[in-house]
Amino acid sequence: MHELSIVLSVVAIAEKEALAAGRKVQSIRLDIGELSGVELASLEFAWEMGVKNSVLEGAVREINHITGRAVCADCSCAFDKHHRWDACPLCGGYLHAVTQGEELHVRSITLI
Repeated sequence: MHELSIVLSVVAIAEKEALAAGRKVQSIRLDIGELSGVELASLEFAWEMGVKNSVLEGAVREINHITGRAVCADCSCAFDKHHRWDACPLCGGYLHAVTQGEELHVRSITLI
């Protein structure tokens, strides 16, 4: 389960920011793309364990879900891509350039 290592990385980022400012974390906002490989149910489970006794324990967590998007290399059709193996809905091709949905970012941290 790589989601626990993701949570621990987010905790490390939040701890660095909170320590530098000498404040507590009130909330954290994450951008997670549909094609990022993050299993949200596993992230939820790992979050409870990973933030225990950290600056994120008790903080509000918001997740901005980013829809996967791609452009077909064969016909230039732009389309929503929900899975890596999705075919182009126009021509059925499988060669695509992903334009969004692979993100995994800490968007913001609110300190109090």
